[in-house]
Amino acid sequence: MENVVQSLPSSPPPSETEKKPDAALPEAKAVAELIPESMGLDVLRSSKIVPLRVEDGVLIVGASSFDAYTKAQMLGVSMGLPIDLELHPDKDISDLLHTLYDIRSVATDEAAKNMEGIEDIDDLSREDVLSDSVDVPVIRLVNGLFVDALKQRATDIHVEPYEDEVLIRFRVDGVLQDRLRLPRTHQAPLTSRIKVMAKMDIAEHMAPQDGRIGITLGDRAVDIRVGLVPTQHGERLAMRMLDKGHGLLTLEDLGMEKNERQVMESLIYRPHGMILFTGPTGSGKTTSLYAILQALAKPQVNIITVEDPIEYALPGVAQIQVNEKAGVSFASALRSILRQDPDIVMIGEMRDFETAHIGVQASLTGHLVLSTLHTNDSIGAVIRLVDMGIEPYLAASCIIGTVAQRLARRLCPHCRRQTAAPAVMARQGVKTAYEPVGCPKCNETGYRGRLGLYEQFVIDEEIQEAVVAGAPASKLREVARGRGFKTLWEIGLDAVESGKTSPEELVRVAGEE
Repeated sequence: MENVVQSLPSSPPPSETEKKPDAALPEAKAVAELIPESMGLDVLRSSKIVPLRVEDGVLIVGASSFDAYTKAQMLGVSMGLPIDLELHPDKDISDLLHTLYDIRSVATDEAAKNMEGIEDIDDLSREDVLSDSVDVPVIRLVNGLFVDALKQRATDIHVEPYEDEVLIRFRVDGVLQDRLRLPRTHQAPLTSRIKVMAKMDIAEHMAPQDGRIGITLGDRAVDIRVGLVPTQHGERLAMRMLDKGHGLLTLEDLGMEKNERQVMESLIYRPHGMILFTGPTGSGKTTSLYAILQALAKPQVNIITVEDPIEYALPGVAQIQVNEKAGVSFASALRSILRQDPDIVMIGEMRDFETAHIGVQASLTGHLVLSTLHTNDSIGAVIRLVDMGIEPYLAASCIIGTVAQRLARRLCPHCRRQTAAPAVMARQGVKTAYEPVGCPKCNETGYRGRLGLYEQFVIDEEIQEAVVAGAPASKLREVARGRGFKTLWEIGLDAVESGKTSPEELVRVAGEE
């Protein structure tokens, strides 16, 4: 064993320096106590090393390979101890460092307490939000919010100024939860910091603005879409978190039942026609479209999308960003891409007659067109297209299917409790139900994750004839029921009885039928 205070050899003699781990890595709290407060965790993370313990006056340093030996020696010099290297899997080292950041980082609430007197925020720069090397309280507060949101699986952060306070809320599993209340004096530096990161005009306070923030959380890349609107008491911010580390969902990941999956595949593998996804904002329409495009993307297939905004990069797919200021609208982009000989076209949203008309023409001339529409159910999508000005015979000819979807919170399997089904559900055949309880694994909410409910309306010849004849939605539903059609409510009842979600959650997302 070598005293590294005297010398730093360029490479280790393996037989002397390698120390095989006899057990798992030590507790993070014990490691945190070992690291001097003056030592930044950023240095350890960049070197991929971490001090584990001291044995007989020797510092045992964890690493994933011998490449870190010299860095480990330098760590020993800084702590005044000789070192031994102990090899562990790279993931274990990274996980331990992440936990150390959690222990050491100034809590969001503590950062908020230290924000008094912050005035000069013009020179704040963007950095890795896990970094523990920043001292400006407003930076720590914003970084802490991002880290906290990702730890809690939040999809959105809302910063809402009111007369006497600033309320910060997280949207977790589709439901907003209060996270932090700050004094009114914190609103200006907090908002300005976020505007700087999003490359917005910090001198403009009376006009809506949009921006994007790219951050890293260790080895995870996260994009944040920022929307700002001026309100009576100040600028209100809504930030959508897009975690690149989680990747895109596939058709298998959507959680469809076997028969639902078969219906979906019978639609998306057709050579031409239009498929419309409907539902409110945040119901997972874009996620479903991306899953379908991944299934369809093949070297021999030309896929082009028009989106506002582009949320994820899809390999093998040409994606076009809508830019109204530059004259790139859904309609203008769609006219252009039809000259690019696409096989499949995805339109982010059918917003007006012009976009819908071009999409209909594309579906009738040999293209598969995927898009979204804001209606409450799948049958309403056909009626809505006609209301937008599309002739009924064209709508009936081009649409091959519509899908209405909702995302219901999934009951935590560790703490859910069986209960009697509500009377309205019992009358429809539901014999038992489950209710949320709350435990540490679900953060005391009773729910963890979300469940997709998919109402699929397949257009056949009889339904086409009914649409051309101007039949109302009730008549279309009656015809579809004869072919096994089930509404969102009926699909949700099955999920309630199987314990996947609660009666209250089904009513929240689908309403009572």
